[in-house]
Amino acid sequence: MARKIFYQQERLAMFIDGANLYAAARSLGFDIDYKRLLELFAAEGRLIRAFYYTALVEDQEYSPIRPLVDWLDYNGYTMVTKPTKEFTDASGRRKIKGNMDIELAIDVMEMADHVDHILLFSGDGDFRRLVEAVQRKGVRVTVISTVRSAPPMVADELRRQADNFLELQDLAPSIQRSHSGRYQQPPLAHDHTGHDDQNVQPEQMHEEPGE
Repeated sequence: MARKIFYQQERLAMFIDGANLYAAARSLGFDIDYKRLLELFAAEGRLIRAFYYTALVEDQEYSPIRPLVDWLDYNGYTMVTKPTKEFTDASGRRKIKGNMDIELAIDVMEMADHVDHILLFSGDGDFRRLVEAVQRKGVRVTVISTVRSAPPMVADELRRQADNFLELQDLAPSIQRSHSGRYQQPPLAHDHTGHDDQNVQPEQMHEEPGE
């Protein structure tokens, strides 16, 4: 780590906004090896839980993100999923919506009484008040996202509120994945404001996270 922001005896919990983190890594030109990601932060303290949030398109015969969800579920992550909602915008384009903000916020508040340090993998400015609330409980919060994409993926108000900010690009050497996976998957992608309304683009795929 660039500076000392972790302590070996503190209890850590990871909260990953899956679509937001994927979009941030993609904007920087790399894919995340989720096994390496877990190992990196497990070495920084006592990792209590690692939550991963994503919406699933359940009316498809095959959901391309399902292999990732299953892999994470068997490899140390606590999965939180819900079905997406489909709608048609004003221009007639089919879009999907899968906002997981409420689920993430509830879990953060519940875990705040059991941990010392929360790692929030998201740049969504809507989480600023959540960060402030858990800080009042005596919990430190580190936000992991990027300011080096164009435009930046992390909201300025979220970065200012956090106790620490880790630049995702600086972590890339420790968490990026080699392209040798056995399957591919495309998560829903957020735009830089953290909104979830996105065109369905199943051709945008990347491979297995870790071996």
